[in-house]
Amino acid sequence: MESLKLGLVGVGLMNGSLALDVKNLYNDVEVYGMSRRQTTLDKALELGLIDYRADMHMLADMDVVAVAIPVEATAGLLPQILDHIGSDTLVFDMGSTKVAICEAVAQHPKRNQFLACHPIAGTEFSGPEAALPRLYEGKVNMLCEVEKTRPDLVSKAQQLFSDLGMVLRQMNPVDHDRHIAYVSHLSHITSFMLGKTVMEKEADEQSIFDMAGSGFSSTVRLAKSSPEMWVPIFKQNKENVLETLEEYIMNLNHFRDLMQSDDYEAITLQMKEINNIKHILKPDKH
Repeated sequence: MESLKLGLVGVGLMNGSLALDVKNLYNDVEVYGMSRRQTTLDKALELGLIDYRADMHMLADMDVVAVAIPVEATAGLLPQILDHIGSDTLVFDMGSTKVAICEAVAQHPKRNQFLACHPIAGTEFSGPEAALPRLYEGKVNMLCEVEKTRPDLVSKAQQLFSDLGMVLRQMNPVDHDRHIAYVSHLSHITSFMLGKTVMEKEADEQSIFDMAGSGFSSTVRLAKSSPEMWVPIFKQNKENVLETLEEYIMNLNHFRDLMQSDDYEAITLQMKEINNIKHILKPDKH
């Protein structure tokens, strides 16, 4: 793309990082930002993430509109965004759930200008200050219902994502939400509950955090994530989250039973089997 007018609905980690990379990739770029909070826009302007404040009526002039706000807010606002865009504007979202978002625009007359996306990227931090260059490089971007998006706009999206260095995959929304409950949503719940358990213990033993090493820090890292973002995700994906929790609790109970019966041989064998995950997961480049 030689030039780009990019509209950002939400100017936090995801869209802020997108803005940084787009400004680095293309020579002629104008970035417009929308947010519920003026202080967020003020900070985004100060950091150079956006060039202008925007409103709904300005979306008609955008080449691309990226939506990165909590998933419930996305489902509620997306029809209005589509109402205001121009005839050749591409809109994509970055939500961690896809079924409810796709259903929200299923009957919209401009449905073919929307592409449902989920970049598997991010950190535990939020807000414009959290934006990072090259956040998306080498990361997978899950695309859903591509067949419902206008082919020329799919090509525009693929070019942008390719320029960002992303790896593109396709999946239907139902499968996406079921799979992501295991590899993302359960991880966050585990981290939050581990943090809760340790914090409750810390009330009695202040020195417990003196012994918290890198293992604890990496495991509980996700507990720093924004509840305003994650509670709506759990709510939208409730059935899948509950299913994964049932399986997880069953495994925890089994581990407890092995400990109670002093069956350390079975624990060792089980842990060796789980070690095979190192052959599945690829090391993070960042």
